[in-house]
Amino acid sequence: MTPSAAPAVAIGIDVGTSGARVAALAADGELIASFAERYGAAADKAEPTVWWQAVSRCLDQLAGAISLESVRTLAVDGTSGTMLGLDEDGRPVARPLLYNEPCPDVAIIAAVDEAAPADSPARGSSSALAPAVHIARQPGVARVVHQADWIAAMITGGTAVSDANNALKTGYDPVAEAWPEWIAGAGMDVDELPAVVLPGSAIGPLGGQAKQRFGLPAEAMLCGGTTDGCASFLATGADRPGDAVTALGSTLVLKLLSDRPINAPQYGIYSHRIGDMWLAGGASNTGGAVLAAHFDAKTIEALTPQLDPDTPTGLDYYPLVKPGERFPINDPELPPRLDPRPEDDARFLQALLEGIAAVEALGYRRLSEIGAPPLASVRSVGGGANNPAFTRIREKALGVPFLPALSTEAAVGTARLALRALKR
Repeated sequence: MTPSAAPAVAIGIDVGTSGARVAALAADGELIASFAERYGAAADKAEPTVWWQAVSRCLDQLAGAISLESVRTLAVDGTSGTMLGLDEDGRPVARPLLYNEPCPDVAIIAAVDEAAPADSPARGSSSALAPAVHIARQPGVARVVHQADWIAAMITGGTAVSDANNALKTGYDPVAEAWPEWIAGAGMDVDELPAVVLPGSAIGPLGGQAKQRFGLPAEAMLCGGTTDGCASFLATGADRPGDAVTALGSTLVLKLLSDRPINAPQYGIYSHRIGDMWLAGGASNTGGAVLAAHFDAKTIEALTPQLDPDTPTGLDYYPLVKPGERFPINDPELPPRLDPRPEDDARFLQALLEGIAAVEALGYRRLSEIGAPPLASVRSVGGGANNPAFTRIREKALGVPFLPALSTEAAVGTARLALRALKR
């Protein structure tokens, strides 16, 4: 992209599921430059050198496009729950476990569930603590860290330090700002886990290695990072209690900014700390995958002009691909409700969209019922956000202002997080 004339002061690095991206921001939050590198179809996404090579290529492109002399702060986000083991010298050993790979040892999962409090995000199938315990038991492993921790340490050449968002599913207590004692009962030695700071808090200068390898100022500050999901929320510009972001992808993911932590493990709801605020969220099994089961993208595009969002169908669907729902209803046997099906495809499509919007509205009500602030505004990301008829249906269902997302790139959100450190 064409660089801006404004100097870059903050850099965000996103290590995602399919590649890496870097973004540089000016002091006023203006995007200066951004570069992305995909891992490649044949690449092993669980190979740390693949992550690092993608990040390195992005930083090299950034350094070739703009001056990095004015950069004052940098932060990294990674996929939530991706864990890797390091030896005494900080080199990866054993195979990492990705965010979507559960611990292969059911006894470890049971031990974590037994030791952890009932409301801990470290419990269950989404636990990062259970994979951490498994990795810690592999030959040569001295420490277990999160993906973002290791990437940041590779840039500075220092010891890996984590943040309260990445460490949440590993059992870290963001309220007490400490690793809790019960982790030992789950089989994890706390000394093998990284030190943790709050997202956006100063860790230390980037140092000489960052300057020599990438041309980054040695005195620039490395800040605590975050998860890719939190980074995507920050990128949109949502920043007040009640501000929400709906991700309209294959599934429906809701995130709401709260002035207090909200945890309801029975719905898969937990809260990440963002400064003095908390980001609560839940994920439904409804979403774009249901639409794709009935219509291809071209058909949806062709049918959309025939929809009448201001005249509801009244069909009251609960769109699911198969039985089972997580949030806002927690029922592994919940059946899809897709009958009756009208003969008119446009009417059927509208009913599906109305059903998804109804689940979204119920989800935000559920968050409010368990203690989150009432929904005040919504920003939308994902493919579904581009359908004007769907947007109108959702506006009617939610009854709050729909605001534009400043950005949908996680790297931009992480750069915004780094930028906050300069304003403290």
